[in-house]
This record gives sequence, C-alpha cells and structure tokens, in this order.
Amino acid sequence: MARIELNEIAHSYLKKPRDESDYALKRIHNEWDDGGAYALLGPSGCGKTTLLNVISGLLTPSKGRVFYDGRDVTAQPPEKRNIAQVFQFPVLYDTMSVFNNLAFPLRNRGVEESEIKKRVLEVAEILDLTPFLGKRAAGLAADAKQKISLGRGLVRSDVAAILFDEPLTVIDPHLKWNLRRKLKEIHEQLKLTLIYVTHDQIEALTFADQVLVMYEGELVQIGTPQELFENPKHKFVGFFIGSPGMNFLACTVDGNIARVDGAGILLDDHTAALGQKAQGKIEIGIRPMHLEIHADTVDGGIPAAVKSVQDQGSFKILTVNMAGHTLRARLPEGQAVPSNEAWLRFPPQWTKLFADGYLVNK
Repeated sequence: MARIELNEIAHSYLKKPRDESDYALKRIHNEWDDGGAYALLGPSGCGKTTLLNVISGLLTPSKGRVFYDGRDVTAQPPEKRNIAQVFQFPVLYDTMSVFNNLAFPLRNRGVEESEIKKRVLEVAEILDLTPFLGKRAAGLAADAKQKISLGRGLVRSDVAAILFDEPLTVIDPHLKWNLRRKLKEIHEQLKLTLIYVTHDQIEALTFADQVLVMYEGELVQIGTPQELFENPKHKFVGFFIGSPGMNFLACTVDGNIARVDGAGILLDDHTAALGQKAQGKIEIGIRPMHLEIHADTVDGGIPAAVKSVQDQGSFKILTVNMAGHTLRARLPEGQAVPSNEAWLRFPPQWTKLFADGYLVNK
C-alpha cells in the first residue's frame, strides 16, 4: 500500500502547449491517503484517464512530480511502482485456467509454488472464484473475468495501489451491483489503496470514501458523497451529482433577498452578506428534493405553472415554470401533485449562492 502525492501536475498531449487550453490536466495538487478508497468522477474527456495514467506511470506529466510514500516516481514505469490496474475490458490469458491466471503475476516474480497456492486460494475465496479455479477463463461470464483481473492485482502482497479504469462498463447492469458490493467488501477487509475512474455517479458514490470530481482538466471538488450533494463547491458538481441535477437561477442580491426577474427568494443572513460582496455572475442553486411544492399559497411562496409530471415509482419529478425559468422538484411518494398552478418555497438553509460558477462561502 502507498500514500500517493500529486505535486502541481499538469499535462498536455501537445509538444509545445501555448496556453492553459492546450492542457488535458491543469494544476492537479492532491494527496491520496494510504488505504483510502477514491473515485475519480466526471464526464468523458474531462481528464480522468489521463490523471490515472499519470498515477500509474503509463504517462509522464508535462509538469509536476508524483510521489509514492515520499519517493519521487515521476519517471518510473508502472512495473517499478508496484501498482495493479483493472481496465474496461478484462486482460486475461483465455487458454489458462482461472488458477493459473491468478498465479501468473507471482510466478513472473519467482515466488515459491507453496506461497503461490496459498495466495491464490485466499484471493479466490475473497472473490467467490473458488468453484472456477480449474476452469479455463475463456468460458466464463464477463463479471467473472473482471473478478480475475482484480484478483491478479490482489494476489500480490506488495501491491501499492489498485487502479480501476471504468471496470464495470462491459458488465450487465444486474451484475454491476454485486461487483460494486464486492469491491467495497475487499477494501474494508484488506485496506488497500483503491482509485476508481468512472463517469457513473452511482458507481462513484457507492464505492468511494472520497470522490474527486473532475471538469475540463481540473479537480473542482473533493469530498464525501454527502458533502458533494449538500454543498457543491462548483456549479458542475451541483448539476452532475444528483438526478435531476441542481436548479440554477441568475439573480441579484438585495439585502436578504435574491431577486429573480421580479420574484424574491429569501436567503439566510450569512449567505446574503456574502452575496452582497460577491463579484461576477450571481446565481442561486437548490436541489430538486429541497425545493418545496405547495398546492396553495404559503408564506414566502412564489407562484409557478406546472408543466409536466414524471412518475419515477418511489417519487415524482415535477417540472414547473417560475417567472420564465424552468425548475424541477422531486416530490416524495404520497405527496399530492398540483394540477395547473403550484407555489414554490426555497428553504434558506438549502438555497446556495454561486458567483461565476463557484459556491460563495467566504
């Protein structure tokens, strides 16, 4: 296991980058604790895989240094870093048995057969692969093959970290939950450093202790799933985390009131004070589950026209138009749905203020 430090990392695929827009990674500075479970989350093209390749040694960054337990490994290839990688598509020897696939990394390092057998049996038990040890890998299902890829990393007692690059992409949806649960169990049992790249927020939020959200080559927020949901530090986090994403409305701040095209939304004292000092484009944000919907007038309520209702089973998504702006609210099961007109209330404790895309919090 290892503590991994990224010191002012930046990378461009161009030989002579001219400005920041030429960089796939832009000034990444972060530490990954020994034994932590991390997820790199973001849309395609945001730099997730590039960053993972820098950590693994498949890519040397244009700028900055990479440290494992305080040792500079920036110029070292993957085999010198004692890491294991699990890719989108399982990397296996199809003609070998499951046992021999798991044993291969150890035999390649000259480990004695008695120790190999011990380690393979231990890892097979952890991954529920024991019944398949004598079978050829070629005939197994996709989830079992991905378990073998994972097992080839776990079988090494000296592995510093295991890196996952969208490992569940090719797995059937009904099998993904089982594999996510297994990864969580493995982390809790072995306390390995795990770094998991995905564009799927459900995978990230159910797997990781800490989620690192990437956007356009930058780490825009690091936090627990709860922190990302309740206090997004960037508009992209508010939009990308949650389904549906956060509602945003351009506004001006007048005392304790955020004004949106004539509608007045009450802010708490702290947020209002910060908003009066903020510069740039000012917006309020609120999660659909925190936006209150009332069928009748209510103190602080703002009238809105009901446009559509989507029944999601355990909840409903209500789309409304308020002062020319489209908003979405999440209604719990059992709450009555207004037919034509609704009254919206923005609880101050859940109404966030953003300036030029960033949360106003100081």
